[in-house]
Amino acid sequence: MKTRLSTLRPATALIATAALLAACGTTRLPADTAAAPAVQTATPVATAAPAGTARSATPSATPQSSVATVSLPGAGAPGATPTTGAAAGGTAGAGAAALMALPSQKVVYFDFDSFAIKDDFKPVLDGYARVLSANAGKRLTIEGHTDERGGREYNLALGQKRAAAVMNSLKLLGVKEGQMEAVSFGEERPAAQGTDESAWSKNRRAELKDR
Repeated sequence: MKTRLSTLRPATALIATAALLAACGTTRLPADTAAAPAVQTATPVATAAPAGTARSATPSATPQSSVATVSLPGAGAPGATPTTGAAAGGTAGAGAAALMALPSQKVVYFDFDSFAIKDDFKPVLDGYARVLSANAGKRLTIEGHTDERGGREYNLALGQKRAAAVMNSLKLLGVKEGQMEAVSFGEERPAAQGTDESAWSKNRRAELKDR
């Protein structure tokens, strides 16, 4: 019997030790299991957006930058006078109009029994030359006239010489001959009635007419 007891005691001690260790292991599991919900219910710090990110993520109803950059067609800054197309291209439009409109002065006057063009009328011919040279489709009729003194045939010839003198001057300034026509009416179409120098000076002329 002593031998059996001595043999059983070590075995019993081992069984008790194993049971104690098993008990310790089972007591740790509930502690680990209880700690898990605390981690799951905690609010993650990473999900909180920075203050600057939150402002940019929520667009403003009227962003200041959009108000500053949006402009309507043809509208200027508040209080500014709108610029029309005519005003913006005023300089170019004026230049184009100058090349289309013939000078307002349409008569060249001559001295008695002369068809020489006086210096006073050369700027007028320069203006006609610019317009006709820039517009090949324009046509010009030059009418030569005289006063009543002299014979009819003589005055017709003199009127033709005056018209031709104007046409030749324009040709020298670059106008094509095909754009011009020279005709004479002699004394038949006076600009002023009278038998004195005041009337005669107005009748010795060449008229430039657009056609």
